[in-house]
Amino acid sequence: MTVTDLVSYEDALATYDPVMGLEVHVELGTNTKMFCGCSTALGADANSQTCPTCLGMPGSLPVVNAIGVESAIKIGLALNCSIAEWCRFARKNYFYPDMPKNFQTSQYDEPIAFDGYLDVQLEDGEIFRVHIERAHMEEDTGKSTHIGGATGRIQGARHSLLDYNRAGIPLIEIVTKPIEGAGERAPEVAKAYVAELRELIKALGVSEARMEQGQMRCDVNLSLRPNGTETFGTRSETKNVNSLRSVERAARFEIQRHAAVLSSGGTIIQETRHFHEEDGSTTAGRIKDNAEDYRYFPEPDLVPVAPSREWVEELRATLPELPRVRRNRLREEWGISEHDMQSILNAGAVDLITATVDAGADSASARKWWMGELARRANEDGVELAALPITPEQVARVAALVADGSLNDKLARQTIEGVLAGEGDPDTVVEKRGLKVVSDEGALGTAVDEAIAANAGIADKIRGGKVAAAGALVGAVMKATRGQADAARVRELILEKLGVEG
Repeated sequence: MTVTDLVSYEDALATYDPVMGLEVHVELGTNTKMFCGCSTALGADANSQTCPTCLGMPGSLPVVNAIGVESAIKIGLALNCSIAEWCRFARKNYFYPDMPKNFQTSQYDEPIAFDGYLDVQLEDGEIFRVHIERAHMEEDTGKSTHIGGATGRIQGARHSLLDYNRAGIPLIEIVTKPIEGAGERAPEVAKAYVAELRELIKALGVSEARMEQGQMRCDVNLSLRPNGTETFGTRSETKNVNSLRSVERAARFEIQRHAAVLSSGGTIIQETRHFHEEDGSTTAGRIKDNAEDYRYFPEPDLVPVAPSREWVEELRATLPELPRVRRNRLREEWGISEHDMQSILNAGAVDLITATVDAGADSASARKWWMGELARRANEDGVELAALPITPEQVARVAALVADGSLNDKLARQTIEGVLAGEGDPDTVVEKRGLKVVSDEGALGTAVDEAIAANAGIADKIRGGKVAAAGALVGAVMKATRGQADAARVRELILEKLGVEG
């Protein structure tokens, strides 16, 4: 299927009801792998962080990472799941070059966490509850790099390179129950769910959940059924979608593609699909195996995991304030609307604004700079707001310089520009660029006198009662002082010198 084989989104929803299932894989931020002591640090030379265990060598035996188990329980608790009193690992058998053991150590019918939910807030404030089927522990695979060919995939490649540094890194897979009833908002629900889940994972401190680095990725399962029916259709599974926008686009595209196939009398094939960032389309991958094709059986080399109820409750007591509760508290403290808070959330600015307030700025100033000048720069540079080379402490310092009159807004923007350019902290940039507001009354008075003398006609109009004309003289003074005068004080001086009441 290509983009031209789609029906319109509206026509698709007029006939069919979408049902989704979202599978999110989260790489845990442990120091070592799930079943061995190899480092998980990024950036090492290929295949330098491996051992006989994670390479699946005969005679090597795995040992469960206790921090991995603890992280899994925390995630389960935060997702309102039940925590198993007893569970075990299983072998998921299939061959692929990036999996050195030819099986993945995972969990099948006995996950550590099950039967939970996550409430997500849509852009108009509506709360949609997504039910969680399970959250289970497993290990990541290695990384394949396909050389040659036009797509970077194995098809058409001359050869492939394999790096097993990632093989064995702890993963938590979080699987939803079928998401029904979202209708036309299904893509929005998918995006909102993954966004809320990412915030939750980060709040727990178990992973940085950086989707662009593959630390969190989503498989989007989607099927359609005729409106008014209950039986699920055949699903497709779009694999490894790695941004919030792409999750939404993948769901929307698949709704349109499925509808086109079904409306033309075709049959949906149960298969994996590849998502293409450049145009938001998907293409066929491989026929999707059913669970029985993986020949799951209990992992004989690992003992069952049986977390005591006391330990589970101890971990529950350590859970932080969860993201939606925190956002509601901050919204009330900051005195802003649901819409404003949603915009801040969409921009990834909640933590940045909070840290700026903690560094001494008032919330209005913190929001102003992060959601204004800095959001504009991030958008221009095509980066996340948090990736800009400026800290909340530096933004708070800019806000303080504005508050005490050392800078006006124009000079503050120039100061931020200097910080982003690597010229130093705000005070250093102000000093180097000579950006402080001209506050010397003598110098301001002289500049005002010169502006009045150079614009006698405008001065006469002001004396005649047209006070609004003072703006032209203010502009002349600001130009003369390179924007470094206090415009309000300049206006006061102009009116005083012309003998006019403000």
